[in-house]
Amino acid sequence: MANLIHPLYSHENGTFIMIVVFALVLLGLVGAVMLMMKSDKKKKNDQ
Repeated sequence: MANLIHPLYSHENGTFIMIVVFALVLLGLVGAVMLMMKSDKKKKNDQ
């Protein structure tokens, strides 16, 4: 009966480090998208 009470996740094996790395990757992706949006201004043709 005691085996029925298991958490679906555990905070072992560097889970917090993995969460921090995931957050940094997400921030990097959002920053890259924001930079691409700002540099997407159409250049005027000199014709």
